[in-house]
Parts: sequence; C-alpha cells; structure tokens
Amino acid sequence: MIRQIYFLAAVTVIIVCVASSCSRMNSSNDAADINASVQRLVAAVNARDINGIMAYYISDESLFVYDVVPPREYIGVTAYRKNWLGFLAIYPTTVHAETIDWKVEAQGNLAFGHGAFRTVGPDKDGKPLDLTLRVTDVYRKVDGKWLVVHEHVSVPVDLATGKPDLNSEM
Repeated sequence: MIRQIYFLAAVTVIIVCVASSCSRMNSSNDAADINASVQRLVAAVNARDINGIMAYYISDESLFVYDVVPPREYIGVTAYRKNWLGFLAIYPTTVHAETIDWKVEAQGNLAFGHGAFRTVGPDKDGKPLDLTLRVTDVYRKVDGKWLVVHEHVSVPVDLATGKPDLNSEM
C-alpha cells in the first residue's frame, strides 16, 4: 500500500513537472509568435502598407486604443484605421519604423507587450521628423493568431512646460 502511494506521488510530480515545462514552452513559442507579428507591423509601416498594419489588430469594432493624437480614444478597427492613415500622411514619401526594447509576456490566450516605437522620415515639407512613442499592447489569441485588442500609446511630458517629449530616450 505504501509503495502504491509513493508511486502515485511520483507520477503526480512527473505530470506536474511536464505540464509546467510545456506551459513554459508554449509561453516561449507565443512570445516568439508575437515578436514576429511586431516585426511584420514594423515592415508594414516601413512599406506604408495600411492593410499590413491593420493585420496586427483584431479586425472588428472591439479594438480599443488610447493614442496621443485627438480624439485620443479610438473604438473599433474602422476608427483606428483612419488614425493610421493620418499617421502615414505625416510621412508622405518614406518612413522608417523600429521598435526599441520591446518585451512580451504571454500566458494562455492573453499577452502583453511594451516598448518604444520610433519613426523617422521627411514630413510633408521635407523636414526630418523623428518621433519616439511609448506603446503597450494587449494581445488575444484568436484562431491561433495573436492580435492586438487594446493599445495604449503615450509620450513623456515635461511637467514644467506641459510639452510632450517626442524624442526621449528609453
């Protein structure tokens, strides 16, 4: 009887250890999938490909975004697509985008990522425009694909002047 109890205890410990390492492996795979998605977003911004940009987000009206430009709150993919089109319009010819210090955590079908998103290029008058924004994304896994369901974009503010710092270092 005691041998059976020890045997069951050992089997339970093995099952828990295997399940735990599988969870870590899935989390690691999920983070890699999300990071690949972020790189596709960067490539789409660099190509000025609005459909590629929007593929990063959930494709319905449940998308919720806080942004730095008015109206600051966007509900739904339709509204946020218009915001992205406006963003691309400030770089009418070319834009170079990159992420800085992007970190991802995933568990189950939810994840979050955060870091800086920097864009550089000539504005409509040909003058250099260099913007660095802080971004936090919340992802949900939908049909095997990680999509942003909530995004928060911000910039540091100089409290003495009330002016945004659009070029701050991370």
